[in-house]
Amino acid sequence: VQLQASGGGLVQAGGSLRLSCAASGGTFRNYNMGWFRQAPGKEREFVAGVTRSSTPLYADSVKGRFTVSRENGQKTVNLQMNSLTPEDTAVYFCAASNSVLSALRTSDSYHTWGQGTQVTVSS
Repeated sequence: VQLQASGGGLVQAGGSLRLSCAASGGTFRNYNMGWFRQAPGKEREFVAGVTRSSTPLYADSVKGRFTVSRENGQKTVNLQMNSLTPEDTAVYFCAASNSVLSALRTSDSYHTWGQGTQVTVSS
């Protein structure tokens, strides 16, 4: 499978962005999907994930502001980001995993990564 993330950009604090990750090849419906982000000088961190059965999970820092969803027919996973703050500024990556739900917050559980899309939130 190959992953292509899009939708990043520059937005003011309090604004919204919608990221999308398109998959090609592989059997998308069989993968658990995740979103991670990496800010300059920081480690990559889990943001949100969605299982094969569309169960969502979120990092505490984005819960209530971000919504993850998947469309198996379109082979896409989306991340709707609302109430953005400057602390959300990072490169956002989507990734695919065959691991169980309990492992999806760990980047090592993912076997395929997209190229990343930059999200910049100005204050």
